[in-house]
Amino acid sequence: MSTTQPSPKASNDARKDPAQVVIFGASGDLTLHKLMPALASLAGKDRPSSGFSVIGVSRSPKSDEDYRREVGERMPPELKDAFARLAPRVFFVQADVEDAADVAALAARLDELPGGRSAGRLYYLSLKPDLFAPATAALKHAGLLEQAEGGAPFRRVIVEKPFGRDLESAQALNHALHSSLREDQLYRIDHYLGKETVQNLLGFRFHNAIFEPIWNRHHVEHIQITVAEQLGMENGRAGYYDTTGAARDMLQNHMLQVLALVAMEPPTSLDAWALRSQKVNLLRSLHVPGPELALRNSLRARYTAGESDGEPVPGYLEEKGVPADSSTETFVAIRAEIDSWRWAGVPILLRHGKRMPQKFTEVRVQFRVPPLQLFNRPDGLTDDEFREKLREGSLCQIRPNVLTLGIQPRETIQLSFGVKTPGVAMVMSPAELAFDYRDHFGQTSAPAYERLLLDALQGDATLFVHAEEIEASWRFIDAFRRAWDRPEAPPLAEYPAGTWGPDGADELFHGCEGGWSRGQG
Repeated sequence: MSTTQPSPKASNDARKDPAQVVIFGASGDLTLHKLMPALASLAGKDRPSSGFSVIGVSRSPKSDEDYRREVGERMPPELKDAFARLAPRVFFVQADVEDAADVAALAARLDELPGGRSAGRLYYLSLKPDLFAPATAALKHAGLLEQAEGGAPFRRVIVEKPFGRDLESAQALNHALHSSLREDQLYRIDHYLGKETVQNLLGFRFHNAIFEPIWNRHHVEHIQITVAEQLGMENGRAGYYDTTGAARDMLQNHMLQVLALVAMEPPTSLDAWALRSQKVNLLRSLHVPGPELALRNSLRARYTAGESDGEPVPGYLEEKGVPADSSTETFVAIRAEIDSWRWAGVPILLRHGKRMPQKFTEVRVQFRVPPLQLFNRPDGLTDDEFREKLREGSLCQIRPNVLTLGIQPRETIQLSFGVKTPGVAMVMSPAELAFDYRDHFGQTSAPAYERLLLDALQGDATLFVHAEEIEASWRFIDAFRRAWDRPEAPPLAEYPAGTWGPDGADELFHGCEGGWSRGQG
């Protein structure tokens, strides 16, 4: 479906009849630790769309009471009361999504529950990616996805990442899903887009007139996005991670989605189709490099044994479940460019790594220096010597203006600038303006899954990912993966756990551009 045309407007039938939220993979970690707490929180709030039922589906035999007890035991203490109110509307169905008889029995049970066939139905596929297409095909065959164009009651499907392993597999998956349901029924979830600060990128850019005029190549020197994690392969994650790696796990989806919001053109409205159209245009304008340029402008690495929070931790190859001959990266850094009128020539620096000294996600927009350096000149240099050193790059001007958007763990906005130090001399010192969501509003932001589940129930696809965004992202990442697979590609670099990554990552910054952020301390 073209993103230049609006999707059918979602109906408001969730406000008339109680919706049914059907979760496949009902006993998995995602469901018990993220989805059910989010649904309990939503159900405890006074909204017209909060009167939904939840139907857990998995192959394990258990009763409704068994499942309510299982969920209740995992519920955070602060949500115990909210879940107690939701619990009478929580049900369980034993079913294998690939078994036609089981899915038919599920359909019969849903018809018996509050709302029946008149209820809007939101299916959440908390399943392995290779089950996405079979599951939607089975739902279609059982008549569970039938919905008139833009009509009621709604039938929607949420799928989790990873959405493909490369462009070819993503296109095949899109084709398979589109054979069972329309694009406007399909909600590809990226929990990063549910974070308050990520959403605030839109308001910050397009509401504040002081920033939009300088949000371009004339004033921005570079954009840097970092997702740093302290964790390694805890909780048995190595089995999944070793088949994925840093580029597929984080860069292709979360980080490129954040970049799209940072750099896209203004949408004509906040309708889902308008916003997603601009995101698609931005992702398509990422320059897809050839092999030589891709190797020059990227670095892959994996962590070796080291320390995290003062405790010894093993290297990646020593982690339980990691093959001895693994070539999977746990760190990736890329220097990219956007081929657009607004951003041509502005470096985009993307970095993600595991086992780093601290956990943080942030966007840094570094603005260009003033055209003439009037302050903080080194002593002992003539004007001519000073000018020559600046031109040759042996002396770098201070970059006083950097805008930092903190996404996690602190949701903040910081703007640095220079001020005169008290005294006779004209010496400038760094200062900053800072905004913190928690301090300002006196409350924490709602968890990402809570916001996204509410949007899906209400038919708002703004914060979900369109098929064309997925394919554009893979087209960009695949260029680097192909280069890394070539015989002439350098071997994986290494960095000790608890450090900021391999030394070579700093070489992606040129001249006086600076270096990688180390968070807000």
